[in-house]
Amino acid sequence: MPIRLAHRIKDLDQVPLLKDMKSVQAVKDVYISSFLTLIREPMIDTIEQEALFARKLELLYERHSSILVQMAKGAYELREGIRNGSIRAQQVHATRHPLEEEDDDPESIVNERLHECQSFLDRFYMSRIGIRVLAGQYLALRQPPLEGYVGLVCQHTSPYDIVKLAVGDATFMCIKKYGDAPNVMIKGRLDLTFAYIPTHLHYILLELLKNAMRATVEHHGINNPDGWPPVIVVIADGVTNEDVAIKISDEGGGISRRNMNKIWTYLFTTADTSVQAALMSNVAGSGDHSVEAPMAGLGFGLPISRAYAKYFGGDLSVMSMEGYGTDVFLHLHRLGNSKEPLPV
Repeated sequence: MPIRLAHRIKDLDQVPLLKDMKSVQAVKDVYISSFLTLIREPMIDTIEQEALFARKLELLYERHSSILVQMAKGAYELREGIRNGSIRAQQVHATRHPLEEEDDDPESIVNERLHECQSFLDRFYMSRIGIRVLAGQYLALRQPPLEGYVGLVCQHTSPYDIVKLAVGDATFMCIKKYGDAPNVMIKGRLDLTFAYIPTHLHYILLELLKNAMRATVEHHGINNPDGWPPVIVVIADGVTNEDVAIKISDEGGGISRRNMNKIWTYLFTTADTSVQAALMSNVAGSGDHSVEAPMAGLGFGLPISRAYAKYFGGDLSVMSMEGYGTDVFLHLHRLGNSKEPLPV
């Protein structure tokens, strides 16, 4: 863990544009503090020392729970800086590479920096998932064993049960924002179980269902006399399948082709800028999987969900028909032979 933290501290110190955002600087301070705490820990020789270390690790684990939202806030600060023009004049000059000419186009330099930010965030979030799995698994194994679990991993995770939980949470959030929510139909292998971390699957499904519900309500109108078309979830699996596949379909109007590549970036959101500003002032303390998070606007739901899927060898893809709706395909690797995708 200290090695992983050290890599991310170096990244946080070097990433262009983002490193100057206040929220990102606060994240770096948390990582530095955690790194110093761990490397100063003496060799553990007794049960009492191990228990004390576990308590310290638990406090660090809890302290890092809001990092996801803090980094999203940093991305929002960067988006705002680009929108109001302050990034172009101030930051481009400060982050100019030695080989770049003084008369290089500022617009192209900003775009290059944003590409570097995207690569950094991919590494950062994938590493963060790994760090939390390491710490979470260690802490979970110290607790009284739960039937069917090995630490965080449930050996008989039911996609159907997790979908139902995510539907309940997404419905709660949708009703809170719009006053009502579309129905969700669940089809396919409802009896399927496989080994997985249920909280990871719940996070992914909650993000996808939130997107589907929001798109459906906003495309058809909040006061639609004919009611909203249902969101449809299909769970697919076969005896020889290497993946458990889950499809979430909505009739929420789809995504334009010019925005399809943007949905995987951490610096893009379809939410109005005034909505984003209100969100960012209220979510700083939210944890990873909180139902208190907003329906939309943070700008990291899809790319983070894909990172969670890829961590265990899966993937997430989107097919959209603009003017009609969107199909999202979640693939979850079930063979247990994939390597941890550690960033360099």
